[in-house]
Amino acid sequence: MKLPLDSELLRVFAAVAQHGNVTRAAEQVGRTQSAVSMQVKRLEDILGESLFERGSRGVMLTSQGRALLTSANRIISLLDETAASIRAKPLGGPVRIGIPEEYGYTVLPRALAAFANQHPNVEVTVKCGYSSAQIAALEADELDLAVIFDQQQPPVGEVLFVDPTVWVTSDTHCVHENDVVPIAIYESSSWCKKFAIGSLETSRVNYRVAYSCDTSGGLKIAVVSGLAIAPLASSNIPAGCRALTEVDGFPLIDSSNVVLKRNPLRKSAAIDGMVAVIREAFRPATIAT
Repeated sequence: MKLPLDSELLRVFAAVAQHGNVTRAAEQVGRTQSAVSMQVKRLEDILGESLFERGSRGVMLTSQGRALLTSANRIISLLDETAASIRAKPLGGPVRIGIPEEYGYTVLPRALAAFANQHPNVEVTVKCGYSSAQIAALEADELDLAVIFDQQQPPVGEVLFVDPTVWVTSDTHCVHENDVVPIAIYESSSWCKKFAIGSLETSRVNYRVAYSCDTSGGLKIAVVSGLAIAPLASSNIPAGCRALTEVDGFPLIDSSNVVLKRNPLRKSAAIDGMVAVIREAFRPATIAT
């Protein structure tokens, strides 16, 4: 009969995989070196597979070990999140948050939904829009938190993520190769005129405005359909498309920081809880998945 996997065995396995060294892994998990070696051997016996190749400089994952590591990290993360949610005290009160549309369909929905499920007594209100509008709302005390793109150096606020803006083209249509390149832009954005179009003019790219709208979703439609190239955050490139580079004749538009700004007039445990959730949502590993 197959023995069930023990989460502690997975934690030891993940620690050894991270360090490539049993001694350092033992220090991390608070066990002796021999105990860690025994637990790895026990896990290999349960699975019937060798997970590490032993060498004079440490250990390396086998192909079976690499496959297990992905699942092990997910299981450990889920267990930690579950334990944290059980220990956490329910919060209450309002939280008003502004977010860019770029993350309204990807990064933040998961975070906001998890927060709402964990703290059903918190009244979460979300405002989606341009960074300039979010900053104005924050200053007018209409928001408690705002996630914005910030080109300032140094940025004002907590940097969550660096998400460069690039020109994006369709792999299928390749309209960036046209003599006069059709572009899609934000219709009401001063940033677009200053940075996006400015980058084309600096690089002497012949262009024409073929599509304008006020949403990143609209820009993605223009790119995917082959109507135009568009300025998009690197993390927001749709399937079947790619970033244009200097090799293609298109420079990086900017290296925007994704910044969390707080309303100094508003403080509460609910707001602090939302800050923690947003911070976790923007971990690079989380975005990559």
